[in-house]
Amino acid sequence: MPVEIELSEKNHERDQKFAKALHGESYKKTGFGALLSKTKDASALANDGYFKHWDGGVTEDDEQKRLADYSNLTAHYYNLATDFYEYGWGSSFHFSRYYPGENFRQATARHEHYLAHKMNLQDGMKVLDVGCGVGGPAREICRFANCSIVGLNNSDYQIERAKHYSRKYNMEDKLSYVKGDFMQMDFEDSTFDAVYAIEATVHAPVLEGVYSEIYRILKPGGVFGVYEWVMTDQYDETNEAHRKIAYGIEVGDGIPKMYKREVAEQALKNVGFEIEFERDLADNDDEIPWYYPLSGEWKYVQNFFDYLTIFRTSRIGRSITTGTIRVLEKLGLVPKNSTQVTGALEDAAVNLVEGGRQKLFTPMMLYVCRKPLNAKSE
Repeated sequence: MPVEIELSEKNHERDQKFAKALHGESYKKTGFGALLSKTKDASALANDGYFKHWDGGVTEDDEQKRLADYSNLTAHYYNLATDFYEYGWGSSFHFSRYYPGENFRQATARHEHYLAHKMNLQDGMKVLDVGCGVGGPAREICRFANCSIVGLNNSDYQIERAKHYSRKYNMEDKLSYVKGDFMQMDFEDSTFDAVYAIEATVHAPVLEGVYSEIYRILKPGGVFGVYEWVMTDQYDETNEAHRKIAYGIEVGDGIPKMYKREVAEQALKNVGFEIEFERDLADNDDEIPWYYPLSGEWKYVQNFFDYLTIFRTSRIGRSITTGTIRVLEKLGLVPKNSTQVTGALEDAAVNLVEGGRQKLFTPMMLYVCRKPLNAKSE
């Protein structure tokens, strides 16, 4: 059944006021420090605004509602989840490949460098980061390739955090951030030399929608690189166990609908891209799998930082985190329903790991694509 999406009405002023009411000055802090600074009533509204999308479960009608309300779904999700992400993951919200002897942050940077290398990003290029988060990858790629990067994000809170980091690291001359919906970007045709997206376009209700916008704002001959979240060819939508894993990922990661690899590939071709390189970087039988930070398995520990990472995601570590949030919530020190958010993130982690183990899911299906030199923007 084809999905028909009515683009969300833009109301940046409303969104900005809500983000200010919820987050205040907490963008200057990280992790639990930021969480403790939230406005409790506004946080409860964000919580209700997100979890209402999942009241009906896996039914097709509810899936269609999530797809139709993709913009609010994603915005509410990151209002709730950003501080938890930074607490557990740092400022680059993505997975990576890991090699023996390589620490977590080194692997994260290498994963970003690899994308910039495959795209051949160069000095002086004007580059768009679609779904830039709090700007971790943009800062790293900017340093690596010496290009100018514009970050696009529909989360006012994440934009404020990204700007805060740019000021902190004196990178404002190379990095800028704008509020926007990647399904309807406010850029002129043929604006950018290159565009990349790191595990962000999965939030699109229809991949042709975001890919066609990227195609439009790229200059002819421009390059698009994406690490896409997709279900693999081994995934069977009619298999109840498979669908349960996909649904668990969707709920805990703010995704209206997980699509298969073939859907992403066809969507890129449908909008006019020429695929120059494609590879599932998760399909390597690596000694240390991409999902190790979420696995809670001590056999992957290589250094002190790994001990902290694995402890945090082990059964006892998750219990401590959830218990701490529950106590803080009862004391009124963190927003109401923070425990529910924590639970959704923990459940997503379990399903991400299981999806990885069964090779049903990959967070790093890499496509490097080219807009033809003779292309005309629509």
